[in-house]
Amino acid sequence: MDRIFSAVQEHLEAGEEAVLCRVVNTAGSTPRGPGARMAVFSSGSAQGTVGGGAVELQTTVEALRSLRHRRRGFCVSYSLAPVGGEGDIGMICGGEATVLLQLLTPADAPLIAEAARAEGSGESAWLVTEFTGDGVWTMSVVREGPEELLQGQPVFQPGQPARYAEPLSRRGTVYLFGAGHVSRELVPLLERTDFPTVVWDDRPELARPELFPGALRVISGGYEGAAGQLAVTERDYVVVMTHGHQSDQAVLAFALGTKAAYIGCIGSRRKAAAVNQRLLEAGFSQEAVQRIHSPIGLPIGGETPAEIAVSIAAELIACRSALEGRKRGHTAADGAGSPLGAEKD
Repeated sequence: MDRIFSAVQEHLEAGEEAVLCRVVNTAGSTPRGPGARMAVFSSGSAQGTVGGGAVELQTTVEALRSLRHRRRGFCVSYSLAPVGGEGDIGMICGGEATVLLQLLTPADAPLIAEAARAEGSGESAWLVTEFTGDGVWTMSVVREGPEELLQGQPVFQPGQPARYAEPLSRRGTVYLFGAGHVSRELVPLLERTDFPTVVWDDRPELARPELFPGALRVISGGYEGAAGQLAVTERDYVVVMTHGHQSDQAVLAFALGTKAAYIGCIGSRRKAAAVNQRLLEAGFSQEAVQRIHSPIGLPIGGETPAEIAVSIAAELIACRSALEGRKRGHTAADGAGSPLGAEKD
């Protein structure tokens, strides 16, 4: 996961300064949208990314200059079109990006620590920053505020002062049922792509935290207990990969009773049809059953557990992109119950 705020907190508490760089506004085609962030430290190291290439290089240069000259806060706008002359940074995306840079000192450590805690807790919280053209900025973690500002994606409001609100818990949780070979490959991928993950299995020998160091939680117990322990919201994802068809069906029945943004089940087309038929016979509507993505994952032709994990992670990313309104590239989440993906006998 990103962990930028945690990394900044560690550096500030160690007495080091840092520059927090965040994409706050874009127009047209850009490598990263609002919410992308990077920290540049006084040691010269950096963590995170605001898009790579010339944008990241120029932003890093500006951040190091800010550390040298004590520039407290400012915005840099980049044109990503080949305009020629001094304004041409060598990119041809065609859009525009505005990056906010803020110099942080050890005195800012408590604020950044609060942001890191809120981000790690999964609670509904936003980091709201107000800044002016003369370099003055204020920042706070808020949990209530104007509806037009506190949304499920970053919001930029120009003006004097300008305001930028970044949700600290905008990523939904992946509830992964089944702790087998594919899950072992999938959890590290989900961690690296900013999906908090909870793993659940009814086999104690597999539901062990040491096997899934990147998971938020690892739960051992019968799948029938999920309804009493998990609060799955419309931001969350349910991935079903248990060791048997009956347990898959039980978990799917639980998932269909939630507002989960995504429900996927590993298996062959034949298995998917059989499970869906049993769900229909159990009283679920055709519309409800069509929410299930099975076979799960994007169709990349993978066969190994690692390859199947990649296809599942890709489909989850596509679903999340659609939920967040990102329109770049193709998405497999435009229609639930995609028949394409990884298969299991």
